Amino acid sequence: MLSTGRTLTLLLSLLLCSSILAADRFKVEGYPLDNGLQLILKPSSERGHVSIRLVVGVGFDQFDCRHKELPHLLEHLLFSGIDDSGEAGLEARMQALGGDWNAYTRDSDTTFVLEVPAANQRAALDLLLAAIFNTELNQARIEAARRVIGHENGEHPAAWQRLLDVASGNDDASEQLAVELGLACATPHSLDHLEAEALERLRSEWYVANNMTLIMVGDLDRRLPAYLERRFGELPPGPMPELRELPESTGKAEPERTLRNGLVGETAKVHLIFAEPWVGELDHGTWQLLRDYLQWAVYRELRLEHGLAYGPSVERSGYASASFFSINAEVARGDVDETLQRLRALLQGLARDGLDADTVERLRNVALARQNWTVQGNTALADYYWSSLGDYEDGRFADPAKQLRQIHTAQLDAALNLLLKQPTYQRVEKPLLGTHGLIACAVGFALLVLLAIGGLVGLLRRRP
Repeated sequence: MLSTGRTLTLLLSLLLCSSILAADRFKVEGYPLDNGLQLILKPSSERGHVSIRLVVGVGFDQFDCRHKELPHLLEHLLFSGIDDSGEAGLEARMQALGGDWNAYTRDSDTTFVLEVPAANQRAALDLLLAAIFNTELNQARIEAARRVIGHENGEHPAAWQRLLDVASGNDDASEQLAVELGLACATPHSLDHLEAEALERLRSEWYVANNMTLIMVGDLDRRLPAYLERRFGELPPGPMPELRELPESTGKAEPERTLRNGLVGETAKVHLIFAEPWVGELDHGTWQLLRDYLQWAVYRELRLEHGLAYGPSVERSGYASASFFSINAEVARGDVDETLQRLRALLQGLARDGLDADTVERLRNVALARQNWTVQGNTALADYYWSSLGDYEDGRFADPAKQLRQIHTAQLDAALNLLLKQPTYQRVEKPLLGTHGLIACAVGFALLVLLAIGGLVGLLRRRP
């Protein structure tokens, strides 16, 4: 049970729900229950509303390719109904509370997201617990959830797509590269072999108190501490399976590939993808600030100065144990070679001459400002805590602004030079034929038909 001192402290914090309390978004009321469930509570001055995130530490990474959809399938099933009224009845109950809910399965976690009126926050949590632990995983519901996920994932590539080297149903070149390097699954596997027994085992082994974090932000009920201790404190803890070791890159991928993304079209997508190296303590902030710098440099080069691409982008992505840093642009089919040449020249020039210190400072200020405006309101703040759980300790989240302020232009120069020494992969996505190519094929086919008809007519004339 909570100690009297802890309870009084938390009650005082809830009663002092003011703009002063909410000003420091990095400080929260956070503590574990006796069963290991972690609570993160943030009273705010936004009245009448509460954002809730229940994070369960199990996601795609915990399973091999054959079973990777297992946590996703269970996530869907937990919304299929807690009685004979089924999914419609369950949704009606949440609607009656004035709330809205959803769930997401990611690489490392499955998270249930609720937005509810403050007056019904405890009733909404009761309904969530009922959905998680009282849902019957029967065959009919499993089949229905399989169909939904199959639709979400897209159909398997058709024969013509496989023939034309259209990759695994997505147009993410970084993910396709991850597949080549053995870091991601080539195609979504069939869900037919994922049965009730495996789903029940997943729920019993991973949906345990010591593998959960409950985040609540908003107009928190003063009776919330006692309720959480009673309802969430009674959830059983348990020994969890060992975490699966993430695959390492095989290093076996072609430096340059052309990927087909259709039959006919006049646009192409150009990607330069780099294996992102580790640069030390300031790794995350360094790559984020360098990403912002290159985003501006590529935009200026490709759009403003040469009009090659409307919205080029620079992105970071992670797959298993590896991270990628990619430069992407959608261009006219005939501009692919020029785009690649200009991108390579731009990177080489920046590596040779160094980044402009004034531009770095300007973009740093934008990044610092963005950290404030993107976490306004209960929903954004709850999402921020959810995405930053790895930076949480003893009632406080790490302030990313501190890291950004420590990064100097020289460190960005060193990171860029190190990046350009890593394996680089060029990927171009384009349809098999352009308009001119299609016309040429049509004309050629018509000529062949005419020649065949002419030959047949000639043969008929020569027959006695």
